Amino acid sequence: MRKSSCTHGWSSANRRLLIRLRYILYSQSELNPMTHILHLDASPRGDRSISRTLSKEFINQWKTIHPNDTITYRDIGHYPVPFVSEDWIAAAFTPSDQHTPELAAAIQISDELIDEFLAADRYVFSIPMYNFSIPANFKAYLDQIVRAGRTFSVDEAGYKGLVHNKKMTIIIAQGGAYPEGSPTHAYDLQTPYLKLIFGFIGITDIEFVYADNLNLGDEARNLAIANAQSALRAAIAH
Repeated sequence: MRKSSCTHGWSSANRRLLIRLRYILYSQSELNPMTHILHLDASPRGDRSISRTLSKEFINQWKTIHPNDTITYRDIGHYPVPFVSEDWIAAAFTPSDQHTPELAAAIQISDELIDEFLAADRYVFSIPMYNFSIPANFKAYLDQIVRAGRTFSVDEAGYKGLVHNKKMTIIIAQGGAYPEGSPTHAYDLQTPYLKLIFGFIGITDIEFVYADNLNLGDEARNLAIANAQSALRAAIAH
């Protein structure tokens, strides 16, 4: 018995056209897959935070262009993650099948944060500069996700990052400016550390967007914000 088909009775030209359309749609889905973004804010400020404002603008513009993409949001500025404890260290270096209830509880938040981190294809992190480096709450977050056996490995050859094919945009709010070649460049301990720690786990495609000179008066502040907004629009386009 002949199987029924919605294309039964179509001309060969129409069937070829349908096949071609299906191929084009498949190709487009392969070239433009949906993206999963992890959006993280580290500032303890609310509406007065420049880094939060810029990251929110980025995400809103991204969703306008890519409405089907997934956005996961984590606010460690208002809801900080715990610092590493003695039980955490013991759990991290003990096989999971040997965890006591106390060790399992100590490492649970780390497992959740790492799972969330690895599930994303792209990261949008807003991080203010504190005393020329990162805030303590963001360091606590890094200590939870940079973990042997999960985001990096160690063997006879040394360290190896386990997080690959990811893209990261880091928005930094600074009171001053610390560009390369300037007398103040050495004060920027934030940018090189972030490059190092994320590169350590395998993420090297990192774009930094700076809102700097925020403490140098309204004119410098407004110019810095406008420049950062322009850079973020360019980042969305790429």
